[in-house]
Amino acid sequence: MRELEFTGEIYFWRGPAPWYFITVPDEECAYLEAESAGVSYGWGMIPVHAAIGSTTWETSLFPKDGNYIVPIKAAVRRAEDLDDGDAPTVRLHLRT
Repeated sequence: MRELEFTGEIYFWRGPAPWYFITVPDEECAYLEAESAGVSYGWGMIPVHAAIGSTTWETSLFPKDGNYIVPIKAAVRRAEDLDDGDAPTVRLHLRT
């Protein structure tokens, strides 16, 4: 499975559990959708190894409005000095 790399804007979601996310672009979402049957563990969630700059973490992509979104942990935002509106480069590799 290939590594995906893209740049996306961080945004804040004010839900019952507020989080920061980056939306995966359409082209990469098409690849993820094609691979999802073999890796998803339910509700369309896709487990990934994620990286921004030199910071890496394990997370799961959430399906939302026909795309996928990457949750960006507070520890990642602090380590990479990121905030709402910043547009870092994200690297993803599917976990099997």
